[in-house]
Amino acid sequence: MTEATEILPGLPAVKGKPVHVAFDGGRLTSDAGILLLAAIEQRLKIAERLAACLEDPRDPDRVRHGLAEMIRYRALLIAGVIPTATTATRCAVTRPSR
Repeated sequence: MTEATEILPGLPAVKGKPVHVAFDGGRLTSDAGILLLAAIEQRLKIAERLAACLEDPRDPDRVRHGLAEMIRYRALLIAGVIPTATTATRCAVTRPSR
């Protein structure tokens, strides 16, 4: 089987290069799933929709990164199983014992 099957035709280019999705077991990379997930998130606007459900108590004049941007970044970190993401989650949830 040599022809690629596109699941999501029309994925946006990355750094000017077209994105093709194939599951033929050819050259593999561990981060291609993140590229696909980011494209899906961008197309469905999941982070924006979730951010619209939340109230942002921060001072708008001091905000550098909106809720949607932070949600998107965090979700992709967790989905990519990046150690920093899981460590940050663990540190944010647990409190030091005294």
